[in-house]
Amino acid sequence: MFELKGKVAIITGGAGVLGGAMAAGLANAGAKVGILSRTKSKVEKKVKDIKKNGGEAIALVADVLDEKQLAAAQKKVMKKWGRIDILVNSAGGNMKGATIMPEQNIFDLSMHDFTRVTDLNLKGTVLPTMVFGKVMAEQKKGCVVNISSMAAQQAITRVVGYSASKAAIDNFTKWMAVEMAHKFGEGIRVNAIAPGFFIADQNRSLLTNEDGSLTARGQTIVNETPVKRFGEPEELTSTLLWLCSDASSFITGIIVPVDGGFSAFSGV
Repeated sequence: MFELKGKVAIITGGAGVLGGAMAAGLANAGAKVGILSRTKSKVEKKVKDIKKNGGEAIALVADVLDEKQLAAAQKKVMKKWGRIDILVNSAGGNMKGATIMPEQNIFDLSMHDFTRVTDLNLKGTVLPTMVFGKVMAEQKKGCVVNISSMAAQQAITRVVGYSASKAAIDNFTKWMAVEMAHKFGEGIRVNAIAPGFFIADQNRSLLTNEDGSLTARGQTIVNETPVKRFGEPEELTSTLLWLCSDASSFITGIIVPVDGGFSAFSGV
């Protein structure tokens, strides 16, 4: 569909449910994929899976908040493949103390956890962009795709820390798109994908019960999503491949919703 043969892609959080699906999609499109995450066993398993399916991948064990570890990963990729064409900033998440539980209110917020969530989602996107994006700047060509969220675009109860940090991702995406185009030319593009509601390890217990039925929150989300279901991880892939390919060569600074119509629906 979208050809990425010979391209070198780095995906942070590439051992997770959503990141792993996107990593596989990149590999299936012909890209050489560097899978970056903190947990060695999970990264190596994902690399093994991609190779088993005929793709090319390497493991990059690093923390997105550690600039030295990211620099070491960058050197490993450059030594192996000599270039970096694509960066997908998929690493991110939430923490209990930055979430307002039903019996709580905003004044129960843990600022410690709020800061940690902000660091993970925002700094954990900015730092890899600086480290891997520098190679793109030298090449005068490359593509960065950040992962935003529906929580960035409108108020979704409880997830205050996650929402605020993902809203910052939207702004950073636009800012970085302008910066790279102005300073390094039209060959470098920066965009974002804003997933709707997908079930992953971090939110599974919030959206589904042990028997697989929906929780009250999960049912509310489905009711407010026009297509009446959660997304499947693989459904992020086509948008990602489009943004990473030459088919979107005149597109930069946008946030693309992949949400089953959630952002379009007023609730009425």
